[in-house]
Amino acid sequence: MLSMLSKAIEARDPYTQGHSARVTALAEEVARRLGWSPEQLATLRIGGPLHDIGKLAVSDDVLRKEGKLDPEEIDQIRQHPTIGARILLRMAALREAIPYVLYHHERWDGRGYPSGKAGDEIPVEARVLAVADAFDAMTSDRPYRRALSREDALAEVERCSGTQFDPEIARVFLEVFAEAELPVAAAS
Repeated sequence: MLSMLSKAIEARDPYTQGHSARVTALAEEVARRLGWSPEQLATLRIGGPLHDIGKLAVSDDVLRKEGKLDPEEIDQIRQHPTIGARILLRMAALREAIPYVLYHHERWDGRGYPSGKAGDEIPVEARVLAVADAFDAMTSDRPYRRALSREDALAEVERCSGTQFDPEIARVFLEVFAEAELPVAAAS
């Protein structure tokens, strides 16, 4: 069922083929370094593939739009975490993945969405996923821009440490790449 849901999400937007799997793999390597338990890793393997499930409710015109989104379109995109959490609330077996879905666009400095949580108010699951999600998005072509190089994306993670990203998690993420322990399927 998890695989089917993940494929349904990615079928909506050809630019995100493989995104959920890459994000999950990146997040899992960071989580291992942080000493997560086998149970926490198992939950990540559910939450990672489903983090964008709320995009099933976003119109194709918005998901595939080339160029800048208008304020209404931005609002539609920003609703996907809340919609995704509502979807998972209906499925008892997937509820434990809600922190990944609901909070993966929150920012360390509190300027994220949907609820503007900051710092440690953001569940650690979402903080780990946020770095992996942003890195994969940066290193993947999108309708509105070309992919960044791996080096440029890593520099952006470092630059946004302490603002967009939890500084400790960003540090571990960067260490993983510095030690070349993580294959990057999406990097240019």
